[in-house]
Amino acid sequence: MTAFVCILLCADGSYYTGSTRTSLERRVAEHNQGTFPGYTTSRTPVSLVYASEFERIEDAIAAERQIKGWSRAKKDALIRGDPAALPSLSRRRT
Repeated sequence: MTAFVCILLCADGSYYTGSTRTSLERRVAEHNQGTFPGYTTSRTPVSLVYASEFERIEDAIAAERQIKGWSRAKKDALIRGDPAALPSLSRRRT
C-alpha cells in the first residue's frame, strides 16, 4: 500500500508535516474541513507544498519524524527541491 509524507503550508505561514495512507488530495481536504482536531484546525486554509511517496507507512512515518526535527530553512530547501543545500543547513548537535 502506498503512503506519503507531506508538508502543508498553513494560513499563518507555518508548516505542518504529516504522513498518510490516503490520497493527498483527500488528506488536504480533511485538514481544510477540520475533520480531525489538531495543529491545522485554526490555521486553515492549508495547501500542499511538498510530498514524497513511500511503499510502506512505516517509512513515511520515519521521514515525517525526521522532517519535523528540521529547521525552517532546511524544510524550505526540501520544498524548493534543493537537496544539495540540506547538509549545510543541518544543525550541529553538541
